Amino acid sequence: MDPLVVFNQVNFAYPQKPEELILKQVSLTVSQGEFVTIIGHNGSGKSTLAKHMNGLLLPTNGQVFIDSIDTLDQDTLWNIRQRVGIVFQNPDNQFVAPTVYDDVGFGLENLGISRQEMIVRIEEALQQVSMAAYKDREPHRLSGGQKQRVAIAGILAMKPKLIVLDESTAMLDPIGRKEVLSVVDSLHKEGITIINITHYLEEALSSDRIIVMNRGEIFLQGTPLEVFSHSDELRKIGLDVPFSVEMAIRLRKRGLTISKEIWRTDQLVTELWNLL
Repeated sequence: MDPLVVFNQVNFAYPQKPEELILKQVSLTVSQGEFVTIIGHNGSGKSTLAKHMNGLLLPTNGQVFIDSIDTLDQDTLWNIRQRVGIVFQNPDNQFVAPTVYDDVGFGLENLGISRQEMIVRIEEALQQVSMAAYKDREPHRLSGGQKQRVAIAGILAMKPKLIVLDESTAMLDPIGRKEVLSVVDSLHKEGITIINITHYLEEALSSDRIIVMNRGEIFLQGTPLEVFSHSDELRKIGLDVPFSVEMAIRLRKRGLTISKEIWRTDQLVTELWNLL
């Protein structure tokens, strides 16, 4: 798969505290079509990493390439932001228009898209997130999950190659989280590259790869099975493991023959059913 995101030995410090590195020698690659989840405790550098993916922040040292474009090249920064859409934590801070329909079209207006093309894109994007029936509603009257789905629609309308979710489910109730994650899974199946930054470890179970951040560095990375098999190391840096993984570990300690390939709830239920 072609690399879409490349971090090459990236260091970053905020100007107010140049001696305090928030990112330290970070090197990573995300391929086109991949679903990557980034986890870590508060202050580990997750959100700082996200803001480097569309040029909101620039490396103090090192380089970030998005679709082979260097984010340090100011002349091409707009091209990067057309390729990368970010959904932030607070949905209320993302709205600029009086209706859902107008809000989804706002980014297209800035791109100078023709009105006819805008109408097609807005309708398609709202259909993709199952919000077409709400197009004339005021965004601030929607539920949290619905607001985030509208925010995702606004990004989809601009046809990005990559969608970054920066703690976008942190302020949602379980129903809202489920709504957003269902949309994200569908988009990934359609071929859109997804990077989900979260502190809900259960969200990482459906991803292709997990990157664990700790104190500005990559602590672990691999498939969900590979990462969550290091449960003791994760606990040492203040992270737990998903319930299904913890349950499988405890059942093995009790003598049940639970496969080490188990890490999702549905897999665990099937395994237990077969044992019974």
